[in-house]
Amino acid sequence: QVHLVESGGGSVQAGGSLRLSCRVSGRTYCMAWFRQAPGKEREGVAAINTGRGTPFYGNFVKGRFALSRDSAENTLYLQMNSLQPEDTAMYYCAAHTNIWMSCGNFDAFNLWGQGTQVTVSS
Repeated sequence: QVHLVESGGGSVQAGGSLRLSCRVSGRTYCMAWFRQAPGKEREGVAAINTGRGTPFYGNFVKGRFALSRDSAENTLYLQMNSLQPEDTAMYYCAAHTNIWMSCGNFDAFNLWGQGTQVTVSS
């Protein structure tokens, strides 16, 4: 059984940085971060294979965010820089176990954490 526990959210001013962490227990194939702002659909931020490979990013990231993993600690990180008010959202850690689905396919994720709030003020 997979459990995902996020931490690291908070409030920052525009231009600031935050690092989100997701502690993962259980076996997964891909891990990712999503976000959902009030009144908007959930969107994929970044994803990566649990074992190897380079990250996939949502089109809006534009080099501001960096996804990494620590396999020894079973932890996924999202470093977010140059944050803007439009980045305000609940951020969710996600995973899936389907080895036939690309980690870049954000529709494949079906395991979710509780979320951590990120608020960016202007």
